[in-house]
Amino acid sequence: MSEPHSHSHLWPGVPLALGSAALFGATPPLSKLLLNGVNPFMLAGLLYLGAGLGLALYRLLRGRQAAAGEAQLTAGDIPWLALAIGMGGIIAPVLLMFGLTLNTASSSALLLNLEGLATMAIAWLVYRENVDRRLLFGAFAILAGAVLLSWQGEGVAFNRGALLVAGACLAWGIDNNFTRRISATDPVVIAMLKGLVAGVVNVGLALAGGALFPPGSVIAATAAVGFFGIGVSLVMFIVALRHLGTARTGAYCSLAPFIGALLAIAILGDAVTLKLAAAGLLMGVGLWLHLSERHEHEHDHEELEHEHSHVHDEHHQHHHDGPVSEPHSHWHRHAPMRHRHPHYPDLHHRHGHG
Repeated sequence: MSEPHSHSHLWPGVPLALGSAALFGATPPLSKLLLNGVNPFMLAGLLYLGAGLGLALYRLLRGRQAAAGEAQLTAGDIPWLALAIGMGGIIAPVLLMFGLTLNTASSSALLLNLEGLATMAIAWLVYRENVDRRLLFGAFAILAGAVLLSWQGEGVAFNRGALLVAGACLAWGIDNNFTRRISATDPVVIAMLKGLVAGVVNVGLALAGGALFPPGSVIAATAAVGFFGIGVSLVMFIVALRHLGTARTGAYCSLAPFIGALLAIAILGDAVTLKLAAAGLLMGVGLWLHLSERHEHEHDHEELEHEHSHVHDEHHQHHHDGPVSEPHSHWHRHAPMRHRHPHYPDLHHRHGHG
């Protein structure tokens, strides 16, 4: 057995969440370059299909090597996966598409920030993830920056379209929390299935509305953007869920609009504005409040048996018959333990607080 691993409680969850936000934030400015002459719903479908098919190819090439390092989906995981895909891959896109046709673009852009709020609210209120005032202020500073960034000088129009867009955000928030329930299993398979389903739904709706497929070169470029901006981003998001919990991961990923705005300046030549600077300041304060969090107290680990990808750290002290490579995945037992160290609501720290 290898020696226990010791590392910062920020690693690897925070870099993964920020990396996911960076890749997802890069998708809008890159998509804008591809949007000329392409139906927006068709573009969305091709992005998701690029993610799903790209990850399917990766999984095929990795084969048994990929399967050995990750826990695979079981029959008990299928209902949660189906609910997550149904909410995030079918219901949310359909609600958003119809909502966009009934609402102004500026109002919809503001309302889309509700996804981050819904994700965090469900995690805190339903799943009882730990939150204190520091985290709460940090999350709302990040969200306030996102709202400011998407504000076009107009308010939110309260109409049926607004309700549909808000409903889409709620569906995505539920999707994110359901995905947390299965985040111990292979993230590539989860993201692949989400991409394929959402891609088929969006392309189907585009074709039903009379849209046509763009030229092959545009399809290839869109698929490449979708693979990294949605597929790889979603894999990183799912792994971050394991280490940070849903609320914190959702807060970090709310930085995506700011990252997208910076890339739009570099790629599309957009102007640097006072609004961008103010939004960056708000998000910077929120990010600092989260990064400087140190949640540490004496806590108990009850006896637990489960399977997930792991290394032999302080929470995984068990024996193997013969040498093993790390990380690896197998069914293992955790003996009861009481100790103190900085931690997040990850797979092994989902305890209550008085």
